[in-house]
Amino acid sequence: MALDTTTGLNSLGFAKPPSQTRVVVAMSGGVDSSVVAAELAAEGYDVVGVTLQLYDHGAALAKKGACCAGRDIHDARRVAESMGFPHYVLDYENRFREAVIDEFADSYLGGATPVPCIRCNERVKFRDLLETAKDLDADCMATGHYIRREDGPAKAELHMAADPARDQSYFLFSTKQEQLDYLRFPLGGLVSKAETRALAAKHGLPVADKPDSQDICFVPNGDYASVIEKLRPGAGEPGDIVDMEGRVVGTHEGVIRYTIGQRRGLGIGGLSDPLYVVKLDPDARRVVVGPKSALATRTVPVREINWLGDEPFESRDAWEVSVRVRSTRMPAEAILRPTGPDTADVELVQAEEGVSPGQACVFYETGGTRVFGGGWIWRGK
Repeated sequence: MALDTTTGLNSLGFAKPPSQTRVVVAMSGGVDSSVVAAELAAEGYDVVGVTLQLYDHGAALAKKGACCAGRDIHDARRVAESMGFPHYVLDYENRFREAVIDEFADSYLGGATPVPCIRCNERVKFRDLLETAKDLDADCMATGHYIRREDGPAKAELHMAADPARDQSYFLFSTKQEQLDYLRFPLGGLVSKAETRALAAKHGLPVADKPDSQDICFVPNGDYASVIEKLRPGAGEPGDIVDMEGRVVGTHEGVIRYTIGQRRGLGIGGLSDPLYVVKLDPDARRVVVGPKSALATRTVPVREINWLGDEPFESRDAWEVSVRVRSTRMPAEAILRPTGPDTADVELVQAEEGVSPGQACVFYETGGTRVFGGGWIWRGK
């Protein structure tokens, strides 16, 4: 593919032919990253595929619904062979355990509801793997994430994907500006997953019909509690379920088995109004329940903020933004009030239910697509 006659740039934004542009593609073995690698190879780029082994893939070889297991490494290699570019597997098992799995377990033990996929992007894929790409003299690193990188008037900007159903901006808010400068997301502008699969079929990729991953890669079948008990023996100790006045209304089999907002599986019957988990107290081994109204939250304390706005974060007392407090919710209007270089209080215009420590709070341009960063929800002081 030739350079754009208007800008003089290739499709990845460099002023040189694709054949002289090296791009490392992070390949999970799924259809998304495989299509990115195949498309770039077909355009004539100097593609190098890299797959991370993040845990014992021998034990996970037959497990479906997760990325980076043994079968996925095999699938990534097959795609590279079919398209004729080199492929490497890097053993990041120890880094992954230290940077992601251990914190995941400890967060759950602390009564939080962590999002390990964000930490993996932040601490492994966009840090260690990105540095490896630079060591390979790559001009950039491309991934199969559904998010857009656009050149703004001030700098590279992060924007939601064109397909709202596939948008992964919630999981990528912690991308630093210098990482964003180096990263490329070729699928962000596609309007549907069907378009991705059509491209896979066009290239004859062996993963064209492969199902999407669903679970967290190291949590088989979504059973968080069993994984945490294996990592932290004794974590599933039983305790009391209490109401908001502290009265015992039942017993539980471990705080790690509950999340804020949970209604089902509490084992409390005979009540006229349903009860929800409103608080987790791991130190006292108590699960606190209350009415749905007790879940409503207007003020959300946030820390470890990554700010991607054009102006310095603390240059204003307040920012009018929209925020997403769970990956499954749409952005809602809020006022962001900085309380330090990387801390803030988020005041929601409309109260949200089930806001949980350990989840991310991601900031968006109200009425637009730009991502201004985000931070981690905590309990506050």
